Amino acid sequence: MIYKEYGKTGKKLSALGFGGMRFDTKNKSIEENAQIVRRASELGINYFDTAPDYCDSKSEIIYGEAFKDMPNDFYISTKSMVTKDPRADDLRKRVETSLKRMNVDKIDFLHMWCILDLDMYKQVIKKGGPYEGALKLKEEGLIDHLVFSTHANGDEIVQIINDDLFEGVLLGYNASNFAYREKGLKAAYKKGLGVVTMNPLGGGVIPQNPDFYSFIKQNPEDSVAQGALKFNMAHKEITVTLAGINNIKELEENVAAVNSLEELTEQKVEEIKSYLKERLDKLCTGCGYCLGCPVDIYIPAYMMAYNEMIIYDDKDILGDKVNGRRNWGPLKSRPESRAENCIECGLCEEQCTQHLPIIDRLKECAPVEKY
Repeated sequence: MIYKEYGKTGKKLSALGFGGMRFDTKNKSIEENAQIVRRASELGINYFDTAPDYCDSKSEIIYGEAFKDMPNDFYISTKSMVTKDPRADDLRKRVETSLKRMNVDKIDFLHMWCILDLDMYKQVIKKGGPYEGALKLKEEGLIDHLVFSTHANGDEIVQIINDDLFEGVLLGYNASNFAYREKGLKAAYKKGLGVVTMNPLGGGVIPQNPDFYSFIKQNPEDSVAQGALKFNMAHKEITVTLAGINNIKELEENVAAVNSLEELTEQKVEEIKSYLKERLDKLCTGCGYCLGCPVDIYIPAYMMAYNEMIIYDDKDILGDKVNGRRNWGPLKSRPESRAENCIECGLCEEQCTQHLPIIDRLKECAPVEKY
């Protein structure tokens, strides 16, 4: 395993981090999932990321079970979102719950989670808000490092970084969007912040389209997923690349990518940029934050179909995919819950971490459903 300095904290973290958002809680028990975490520790991973709501609120509990008997030392990262924890006291309760769930005495890295824009950032740092509460917990030794995660644009990220309130940042960064996210990444590195990247596989879009993304591979023997992970990990600016893992096979394949890591040359970066289309930055990552539609439209299904239309620049694909996904998710039990039934309430767009025009995309999907 390769280890990198996390900003100015003095901590060395594994280049590959364990993302706790992809546990299979339907088919595996808490202990079965915990065994994957312990195996990751055996293989050298020492950075474990989670959030209170991940995996139907079971992710922190899985970690807590694993942490009872970890083979090696580890660091834990969890999160608090201002929309759910708007006051200092709310954050304290959130952290106390997380500590209890995970059987740990302190949170190594607490993220002010999912800052979408500067307005949300101002809510985080206002007097009596969660940032103030986090500082108090840090004084008490319950938090070691205060960091933030964001889906803001590059210029807004630079503004947040320049306020010097945080020791690190968590960014969405991958082979599709890197040319549009480099500004924030480089600003964080220049300021001496630790940088963790999420969504290195584009929410699954990259490995699901191996032919299109074959350009990411430096080694022909690698899978596209391994190539995408290597792409992130080879950046000097990136401390940790998170990968969501739900089985041992995936885990070991990801670790193999670290062990065969090669330097990312400027020539390779420019080659990859030449393949990028501007619209690839607007691919849905499938995070699921748009769920909860009041008329039960299963929005991720449509957004994944829309992804493929963008990638291959073929409107016919949209029709084929939408009509072929009648039995995916709630569409199976609620066939009437289709894109054409959108009431344009805007709830999904308010919750979208990527600021995607979901309503307009649903309108594009609706006509192809009817033929």
